Amino acid sequence: MARATWLLGATSVVGVSLSVWLYLDNRSLRGELAGRSATPATAVSPAAVARPDPVAPASRAARSITRPAVTPEPALPEAPKETRLDRRARRTDELAATFGRLEGESEDDYKARILPLMSAGLALPRIRAEEQRKVAEDKAHVTPEQSARLDKAFDKVYGEVLDFTNKAVADGQLSPYERNVSGWLEYAGGLGGILNEANGQIGKILEPSQVRAMYDSGFEWSEYLGLKAPWEQLKPPPARTPK
Repeated sequence: MARATWLLGATSVVGVSLSVWLYLDNRSLRGELAGRSATPATAVSPAAVARPDPVAPASRAARSITRPAVTPEPALPEAPKETRLDRRARRTDELAATFGRLEGESEDDYKARILPLMSAGLALPRIRAEEQRKVAEDKAHVTPEQSARLDKAFDKVYGEVLDFTNKAVADGQLSPYERNVSGWLEYAGGLGGILNEANGQIGKILEPSQVRAMYDSGFEWSEYLGLKAPWEQLKPPPARTPK
């Protein structure tokens, strides 16, 4: 079970990162597909094809006499279509503009711009995580003393996670300025090791039957710790190096 939780923690980080990227990458594609409207074909009766209307030629001739010819409006040249690779490159620039340091932006200015977005995005998932933990602990008959000891142990885990993540950002392993899937995977592996150590701490506080009961309820400590970590305390990324 520890190995399964380790894998969940590692893949959760990769999944969150890739889901953000893929969402932005595919959003314009969905908009393009939604904007396309199929032109319904006009049904033609086989009888009409076999038996042409003798009045139709005369009617067309009359209309050609009474109605002046309409000059079609000039059409604009068709805009070049954006390829998927072009879209990915554009999304990279958008991510850099949102989560990277702007030109001349200080660390304080960066925090003032990003932290409200981060806190707002994490608020509801954190509330749900707390509710799920309470339900799982009730099912496992976790005592208030055990729960308090867990919170104390998690403070050390959060510190390790923040230090590890700050180093990954400073080293460019996690960069808002470029697509670095290999860096994300390497980071996820290191984070999985930290979460695996956290599971060891949990096993020293809870009985094996309690750990199993929480797991069987659908609760995952890796997911909980990932949401509850104080990500707002992360250091801003370095300023973008000019190309």
